[in-house]
Amino acid sequence: MKLIVIDGQGGGMGKAVTAQLRKAFPEAEVLALGTNSIATAAMLKAGASAGATGENAVIANCAAAAPEDYILGAQGICLADGMLGEISPAMAAAVARSRAQKLLLPMRACGVRVLGVAERPLAEYLVEMAGIIAAGGQACR
Repeated sequence: MKLIVIDGQGGGMGKAVTAQLRKAFPEAEVLALGTNSIATAAMLKAGASAGATGENAVIANCAAAAPEDYILGAQGICLADGMLGEISPAMAAAVARSRAQKLLLPMRACGVRVLGVAERPLAEYLVEMAGIIAAGGQACR
């Protein structure tokens, strides 16, 4: 199982996701994919196993992901021009088309609100995310 974290801008959310994953799954392969080098560096600092930056890194790694892998990030990673334009249409399509399971964090900053999802602190979503992965993605099927 590979855990793929995608983030951009300053990498704050990706850093938090990576730190939670490293804590919950110390032996897991955590791959940090940043839309820019600052985001990638933040996730590497938080404990990612490896990192890569840019559009091609996201497209190639999403395409190579297996059904037992996970893609994690803000909901903006699957929206064309998401995250203030850092997510290209090709990147969003690669995330959406990937065979990996996707666990997306709801963020109002993406300009999209998912109905029925209560607004909670990021820390609560991170604990829930780790629980879903630990359960083998049962909530994703």
